[in-house]
Amino acid sequence: MVNFNNRATLLFMNIKGIIFDYGGTIDSRGVHWSEIIWDGYCAHNVNISKETFREAYVYAERELARVRHILPGDNFHILLRKKIDIQLNWLAENKDLSVDISTLAPQIARFCYDHARQCVNEARPVLEALAAKYPLQLVSNFYGNVDEVLRDFDIRRYFQGIIESAVVGVRKPDARIFMLGVVALGLKPQEVLVVGDSLKKDILPAISIGCETAWIKGKGWTPDEDAATHPSLIPNLNTLLTTL
Repeated sequence: MVNFNNRATLLFMNIKGIIFDYGGTIDSRGVHWSEIIWDGYCAHNVNISKETFREAYVYAERELARVRHILPGDNFHILLRKKIDIQLNWLAENKDLSVDISTLAPQIARFCYDHARQCVNEARPVLEALAAKYPLQLVSNFYGNVDEVLRDFDIRRYFQGIIESAVVGVRKPDARIFMLGVVALGLKPQEVLVVGDSLKKDILPAISIGCETAWIKGKGWTPDEDAATHPSLIPNLNTLLTTL
């Protein structure tokens, strides 16, 4: 694999703007959010297997896509509470999980929210430094409330604009959503660096339209994702400060 710093020296000289993914990239150090929520379940001694948890996670994601549970004014803590409520109710109805959902859901949501805030606090100096040098655009698969999420975490001010799947009607891995970000920056694709946590949803679609890429890789959803590699792989967001 090509060393990222060497690759960046050669290829990033023409970068004039940056597109960031949000979920997983800025708020979890590249780790898939199912893993963070699973850690919350484990921390609160929920007695289910990981396989059963993943069934509940998938059910909740499909429910959130089908029904507008998440509102534009919901911050990330409210989003998590709603998501985990759906998961726990499904587990109670389909897997005979016997818990006090009214107590457990807020506890797990707070665990996950605190984790996200810690990760965002780590990312903030990077965003601030990059925003002083480049226009930043956010391109995210999200529920229609990412603007409020960014404001709650005090990082909205670093982004000139937001392209959100629930708003524009295009979802990753469709490369058109990244092209919307490129157009919003007023740049050519080869002048834009895309930073994301998913090889399939961020990195490869961005490359397909001519952007440069930086991949924040943490634990993924599948073993294939965990085994994957790519020349754009970087260890953390701080790496960008030494290459741009």
